[in-house]
Amino acid sequence: MIELTEQEQIAKHYSACMDSVNLINGGKPEDMTDAEWADCLSRNKEHLRIMLAKDYWTTEDLAPLQAASA
Repeated sequence: MIELTEQEQIAKHYSACMDSVNLINGGKPEDMTDAEWADCLSRNKEHLRIMLAKDYWTTEDLAPLQAASA
């Protein structure tokens, strides 16, 4: 099993957060109901709020996470 360095782990978390940002900013997919979209938004915004509370961020640009989680 390959162990990731601390910086690699942070990069992985940041990438996952940016996936949420991109999903939120991309708007509702055509094949999703309004209720499904509302649930999806809620879960992804909560994910971003949880991740923003972490204390391991270094030089990452957290502005997109903050904007999308609002």
